[in-house]
Amino acid sequence: MKNKNLSGDVVDAQNLTKTFGQEVAVDSLTLKVPRGSIFGFIGPSGCGKTTTVRMLTGVHKPTSGQVSVLGKNPTRFSKSDREKIGYLIQNFVLYPELTVWENLNFAASFYGVGLFRGRRLNKLLDFVELKDDKRKLAGALSGCMKRRLSLAATLVHNPELLFLDEPTAGIDPLLRRKFWDYFKELQAQGHTLFVTTQYVGEAAYCDLVGVMYEGKLLMVETPDGLRKKAFGGEIVQIKTAERIEYENRTNLERLPFVQSKIIVMNDQEIEVIVDEASTAIPELVEACKGEGLTIETIEEILPPFDDVFVRLIERENTNV
Repeated sequence: MKNKNLSGDVVDAQNLTKTFGQEVAVDSLTLKVPRGSIFGFIGPSGCGKTTTVRMLTGVHKPTSGQVSVLGKNPTRFSKSDREKIGYLIQNFVLYPELTVWENLNFAASFYGVGLFRGRRLNKLLDFVELKDDKRKLAGALSGCMKRRLSLAATLVHNPELLFLDEPTAGIDPLLRRKFWDYFKELQAQGHTLFVTTQYVGEAAYCDLVGVMYEGKLLMVETPDGLRKKAFGGEIVQIKTAERIEYENRTNLERLPFVQSKIIVMNDQEIEVIVDEASTAIPELVEACKGEGLTIETIEEILPPFDDVFVRLIERENTNV
């Protein structure tokens, strides 16, 4: 059943810093993860994502700063506290000489899952689509199947909060999308998910996105909010029957909701950065009519998240 209580934060980190000798792996990170959300933690390899997850799960003690996970300090988790958390690490750590079923059964024993264990394991195998493979040795599985088995093992004790560290790394795009279908279903069941990824496009599947770069959390935003911050607003593309002259563009740039210089794509196509596309489009239609321009198409365009990320990093480097 879906958990409709999204109030409160399951993760609250304040000024978290982790150093290894002279190297600062994570620098003054502050973030909150709302209950019931999918929080995407996105950035290139080596930017501090895994180190952050290790601090949030109590594997690493922060050099400085404070963190609360499910209301507790992770480094002081009791056994019952840890049972509320599932942590999927990047590497395959299950037993290759055991079957799929035996691996899950071992994980269930570790967490003390007793009542209706068989039903629980079969349900998990159905969920990750491995029921027909439960007698196969884990070592004989493909990389994607191993990842699905690892996910099932992470879920065996039905944790409230899931930390999934690069769960889609090395998987082809179609199978990555399948994993996100799993994650959305887990959210619908009431779980909170903290998902790290280097695939910037996966931001679209998240409720909130934290952007990491060189150990620093640049921002936390909704996917739409990231696009706005990267480009200074929302982008409206206009194509006209006539040539758009310099004077036309200058007049359009004077409109109060236009945020920057108009981008010229060609003689009859421009892109306009506005506050809110939905309210700006009708006014742009009227303004173009006033300029004697016949609009052929006008629509909001959504730049891919790869472009969004590049813009955000360029802006960060410019501000350094």
